[in-house]
Amino acid sequence: MDCAAFRKRVTAAKRTELDRLGSVSLLAALTDADPTTRRVLEAAADSEHAAHTTFSRWAADGDDERARQAFEDVADRERAHRRRVLGALPASASGYEPHDGGPLHEYLRGREGAILRVATGMVGRGLVADRTHSRLLSFFVDAGDSERAGLFRDLREETAAGTDRGLDLLTTLCETDGDWADARAVAEYTIQVAYDDYVDALREAGVDPAAVH
Repeated sequence: MDCAAFRKRVTAAKRTELDRLGSVSLLAALTDADPTTRRVLEAAADSEHAAHTTFSRWAADGDDERARQAFEDVADRERAHRRRVLGALPASASGYEPHDGGPLHEYLRGREGAILRVATGMVGRGLVADRTHSRLLSFFVDAGDSERAGLFRDLREETAAGTDRGLDLLTTLCETDGDWADARAVAEYTIQVAYDDYVDALREAGVDPAAVH
């Protein structure tokens, strides 16, 4: 298998989940059904912060130099993303401190080995983040906020480049069909974890997931 075929198979298998993660109902899930500029940006800052923490840990304890360097670079990128999102918060949110954790990063942090970490963190999470950034970009475009829309356009492009790097890295790490199968299984499950968290968040906000699909 090559990286293009891998991506195609993962996205085909989880097409419904990815489409729904990129739908307008994502905003309700992220903000407890209160999609204000402040709440949307705080949710984005939390996501970037959690990602920075995850990749920093992986960079510190990785046993494959290629993967370790990739994780270090992603951690640096996520740190910059967190800073930029916090800088875009309205004055009313001055001093906001991002929250760590969540089901997605709990799952990621339980993975061991370069292949599983690249497949989950750089590919699976990257595909989820692409849909999230797309929806946040649309939110600010619709609001006529070109500056914040530009921010999420940048974040989406930079994250997509990281996903491509993860896919390329898998081609060097995966030596057998079994390696590719393991990578595909965990990448798809990463998307499922993100989707299940999205559904749970909608329910907690009093929104029926079946009514917004």
